[in-house]
This record gives sequence, C-alpha cells and structure tokens, in this order.
Amino acid sequence: MDFTMTLYLRHYWKDERLSFPSTTNKSMTFDGRLVKKIWVPDVFFVHSKRSFIHDTTTENIMLRVFPDGHVLYSLRVTVTAACNMDFSRFPLDSQTCTLELESYAYTDEDLMLYWKSGDESLSTDDRISLSQFLIQKFHTTSRLAFYSSTGWYNRLYINFTLRRHIFFFLLQTYFPATLMVMLSWVSFWIDRRAVPARVSLGITTVLTMSTIITGVNASMPRVSYIKAVDIYLWVSFVFVFLSVLEYAAVNYLTTVRDGKDRKLREKAREQSLPCTCGMSHTGTVMVDGDGTYSEADTNSLAGYTRADAPEDTPEKQEHMVVHLSLDNESTGTKKKARFRSFSLMQNTHAIDTYSRMIFPGSYIIFNLIYWSAYC
Repeated sequence: MDFTMTLYLRHYWKDERLSFPSTTNKSMTFDGRLVKKIWVPDVFFVHSKRSFIHDTTTENIMLRVFPDGHVLYSLRVTVTAACNMDFSRFPLDSQTCTLELESYAYTDEDLMLYWKSGDESLSTDDRISLSQFLIQKFHTTSRLAFYSSTGWYNRLYINFTLRRHIFFFLLQTYFPATLMVMLSWVSFWIDRRAVPARVSLGITTVLTMSTIITGVNASMPRVSYIKAVDIYLWVSFVFVFLSVLEYAAVNYLTTVRDGKDRKLREKAREQSLPCTCGMSHTGTVMVDGDGTYSEADTNSLAGYTRADAPEDTPEKQEHMVVHLSLDNESTGTKKKARFRSFSLMQNTHAIDTYSRMIFPGSYIIFNLIYWSAYC
C-alpha cells in the first residue's frame, strides 16, 4: 500500500532581494549552506511515510541565483508515500498512485504553487524498469486543498499508472493450480477398487492446493475483499475437493451394491438348494451323529430311497441320509442372479464416466469466463 520514489525536486521563483548587477549576465551557484540564510518554499509531501534528502558525499542541494533575482532550488529526495491500491483484480490489476506536494505554512493567499510546464514538467529515465510493474504514464494535476483550521492551500499532484506483469503469476500460481486440478482428474481413470491409489492422489492434490493458496496470501496485504487470484485458486480447490468426494460417492455406492449383490447370491443359493428327495440328479450324503460322514457308506447308499435302504446295523444306528439336488431351474436362477449382480457393478462406473466429461468441461467454461472478465 505504498511506493518509494527518488526524484530531483526543482523549485523556480523570483526574489528581487537576491538580484545583483552582472555584466556577463551569468548566474551564481551555491550549495546548501546558503539555503538556511534565504527564503525557500516550505514544500512537503502529503501522506508521506518516510522521506530524506541524500547527503552522500554532501547534501544533494543546489541553489542557483540569476542577476534578475530568479532562483533555481534543486534537491535530491527519496520519499515513501501511501498509495490506496485496489487489489480486487490482483494480479490482473492496474494501480494509480499519486505523490502530492503542498506548502505547509503558506496559504493560497501567500504562496501560489503550479507546474512550470504542465505535464512537460515531469521527465523520467527511459532505462527505469520495475520487476512487477510496467510504468504506463505520468501526468500532473493541481487543485486547492481545504483545512478547516488553517484555510486553503495549493496542492500539486504527480499521478502515474502502473500495470502489473502477469507472467510471474502465471508461472508461480495459475499454472501450478491448473496442473493440480488436471492431476485430480487422473483418479477418474483409476479402478474404483484401488482405494489407496485414488485416496492418496486426492489428498495430495488437496494439500498442494492449500499450500499454493497459503503462499499467495502470505505475500499479500490482508484486505477484507476477494481478489481475482482468490477466485481462481478457491474454485480450483473446489474442483480438487469435489474429485475426492466423487470417489467417496463411488466407493460408497460400490459397497452398498456389493451388499445387495451378496444378499441376492445368498437368496439364489437358498432357492437352488432345497431337500428334494426323488428328483433328478440327486446325490446322497450320509452324516453321522458326530457330524462326519463315510465315503464308503455314502457310495453304498447312493441311489436308494429310505424304503430300499438296508436295515440299520448296530454300527450305523445313528446314520441318516440327506439328498441334495441341483435341477436345471435352480441353475437358471443362479445365472440370472449373477447377471443382475454384474449390471449393478457396472452402474457404479457411470459416475466416473460422467466425471471424465463434466469436470474438464466445467473447468474450461470457468477459465473462459474468468479470463474474459479480468483480461
């Protein structure tokens, strides 16, 4: 919210008390010691924070007096002054700052300040360049300033416009943020069952976006309004965060549908495994009281009904015969259940499929609106 400027401040006025006879009409030049013995304008910088006159190797002050009493008073000053900058379009902004000069003690009835040659009174070094800004133009203005306790004063203004270079912020802010958003889209092409891969990718992009936002705000004044770079970074952060939520939704739906599919398989298995004595394709298993079975006993009883089975012997008093069968109808039921389960699992891919189109398309539309509005 301020700027620092080094300038040569030159005053011109006429004081007949300083006139002197001269046959050559040449001026006389003095250093700063004479300034304290004559009248000079009491010009100061309005809204300045710091200012000083250079004094290496001596005070950079020059006083030149002409025979007719005209005076040129020049000094080299560095001043840091306040500039009310508007960062609502940062870093795509232009700032207009003003250096104001005014007499401290003399009102407009005692001292009249004006620019000697209008805008031509300002001249700059063409070799001067700034790292972040391009100096577009300088111009001068003047008007009266009123103070309720002292009166009206003449005030001179040096106005200049600075346009910020965008290339640095493209490399340091916009390009990395765009890459992070594009990197978050990679998870849409990773298998939904690869939980570590998709979760780690989402968390990494979220943390990287948080680091970028923190780094940008650390070098900015704490203003109470939203800047253009904040809009871009926070929208990019939302896109990255939504990609994480997208996988959370896919994983949840997959878990729910896996549960439904498991219930369907269990139900189909129950329907296909009844106790169907006498039906086709019947197998026999003999189970004893201890929960074990004898393969030889099973083979000897295969194909018998309970009426045809041999009489119980003492060794086989606790044996029982259970018939298990799988008919063609039950097999068809299992195939239908498997096909329905396959369809449910395939539907979870629809979220990833739509996200592959919706996320890039929405981000491209946002970029078109953003750059057309701020550029």
